[in-house]
Amino acid sequence: MDGDTHWKTASTGTAKKTTPTDLSDWIGRNETQTGCVPATLARVIHATLARPGEACPDTGDIMPALWHWYAFPPAVGMDELSKDGHPARGGFLPPVPYERRMWAGGNIHFYADLCVGEEIEKRSTIISVEEKSGSTGGMVFVGVEHEIYGAAGLAVRETQSIVYLPIPAEFSPPPGKPGPTKDLAINERQAISTPLLFRYSAITFNAHRIHYDLPYAQEIEKYPGLVVHGPLQANLLVSAATAWKGRRPDHFRFRGVHPMFHDSDLSIRATQSDCGGLKMCTIAEAGHRGMDATADWEV
Repeated sequence: MDGDTHWKTASTGTAKKTTPTDLSDWIGRNETQTGCVPATLARVIHATLARPGEACPDTGDIMPALWHWYAFPPAVGMDELSKDGHPARGGFLPPVPYERRMWAGGNIHFYADLCVGEEIEKRSTIISVEEKSGSTGGMVFVGVEHEIYGAAGLAVRETQSIVYLPIPAEFSPPPGKPGPTKDLAINERQAISTPLLFRYSAITFNAHRIHYDLPYAQEIEKYPGLVVHGPLQANLLVSAATAWKGRRPDHFRFRGVHPMFHDSDLSIRATQSDCGGLKMCTIAEAGHRGMDATADWEV
């Protein structure tokens, strides 16, 4: 497949009006999409995410790890967006009655490589909906399992954790956790700029306003600055791990622990684990971790 990205969606399960007590009815709901990262899109992704000296993959070349994320843009019409820029709640994902939605983490197994221009199929299933209470009130965690198939069969199995929260009256971050400073296998610095956040929103077709609309981020969602995308941090981490080892990991897990903002650069640090993998994190200039991750190789 070449040219612009193509996709189609088929969903099963019946949507209905719900209350917070019956969100579990969404467990088992599934959706299938087909997509592609053509050479035209690969050049845009590469221009946004490439490490110095990396060549841009062309049609038929192996895509870097996590590039399957960019094959399935949330292509809903403008009239289907919420005021925060996300697609309106409901549909495939449950209509959680909280305004703030974040990608909290992921657990990814890579079984085979995917190529630029290859048609990819994503089969998604909601596997859990869990309501909890936190310091800011109620919250709902939604677990989604994605299976990504290419020409060689199952290429990626991924569990995505999405958390829904109420918007607080003021910014109240969790306590900062310091990052590692000794025995570092990786210690890199990454510039974070508003053009980078804009470009990343563009390649993911993510209109969430906290990443590019500073007045909205500050006045409505009460953040001190534009928020650095969690998936962007994950992509930077897995790219650093790939460069360190010389090949993509077989297993990559990540979890957001503190919001990161555009007004400071971040560091990517890693220490080697006992099994030969990496314990990784992003670090804000203030010294606290933004995202924790592990990267492991089977051999």
